[in-house]
Amino acid sequence: MARLVLRGVKKRFKTTDVLHGIDLEIGDREFVVFVGPSGCGKSTLLRLIAGLDPITEGEFFLNEQRMNDVAPSKRGIAMVFQSYALYPHMDVYENMAFGARLMGLDKTEVEARIAEASRMLRLDELLKRKPRELSGGQRQRVAIGRALVRKPEVFLLDEPLSNLDAALRSDVRLEIARLHRSIGGTMIYVTHDQVEAMTLADRIVVMNLGRIEQVGSPRELYETPANTFVATFIGSPKMALIDVIRQGDRVGIADGGSIGLSNMPDAGDRLKIGLRPDALTISPDMDSEGFSASVVYTEYLGDNAYAYARLADGTLISVRTPPTSSMNRMRPCGCRSSSQRHISFPPKMVGD
Repeated sequence: MARLVLRGVKKRFKTTDVLHGIDLEIGDREFVVFVGPSGCGKSTLLRLIAGLDPITEGEFFLNEQRMNDVAPSKRGIAMVFQSYALYPHMDVYENMAFGARLMGLDKTEVEARIAEASRMLRLDELLKRKPRELSGGQRQRVAIGRALVRKPEVFLLDEPLSNLDAALRSDVRLEIARLHRSIGGTMIYVTHDQVEAMTLADRIVVMNLGRIEQVGSPRELYETPANTFVATFIGSPKMALIDVIRQGDRVGIADGGSIGLSNMPDAGDRLKIGLRPDALTISPDMDSEGFSASVVYTEYLGDNAYAYARLADGTLISVRTPPTSSMNRMRPCGCRSSSQRHISFPPKMVGD
């Protein structure tokens, strides 16, 4: 069992405040991902949990035991860093055994734990190799295995895939997901890549400027963002935010067009709406409900394609289009809310 509670946690480096009062609870066997832009404080928060840096203010509890003054080696927490941090003069077996031996385990127990971790991570054929003889993905699996051998209550992973190429990132991401299902431990994973966050997490903690903006499941963050930061950070391409003016049960767009909203909020005349790419479609019918925009460029991604268009006020929006559609030249076109298809994620009102 591993339940973590952070209450009012702050971190200050000299005169610079990095974390501004973090309140968070993480349940047993949960996979939680910290996500946010560079410099938002997610890695700093992970280091406070690991005990590598002291907490300036606030408290951290693990299984109801206060951890503020407990040494990192006594917390029952293992951390996998962005850099592999393997000993270059040791082979894979010795790298995995080093931490277990420091715990005072006997030889038989160390061998049993390495055999189990090696089997889970498919490292059996690599145990006699040195780190220089391994690929990036293999090195990262060894780093994960070294943590696994310690059998910690909590796994901390600090951007473990950032040094890998796209193909290896996908492979190792699957390994981590499979590992969590196998061992059932509590995992906290830090990344700036929202694809990793959306595919791995039970819950995502969205951070910005040293504060938590929202905590929720991937679906909750995508469908019901708490504010404009979360709305534009989660989703790729990102949600477009458009300033509009209330016109009864409709809102007016910059080009003179308008959109009807089924749930008009009780707010002022000047509003902001969020439009996701999959809530829009390119329509040849200029008289259908919607608004006009000029296509700037398109992206073909194989299974998907996106058109990027500008409104009259310069706002850039993105529209998901069928990959079979042909848009051979940049020209003004109708960028309209679909009246023929169901919109599963309709435009939502978001506010700070």
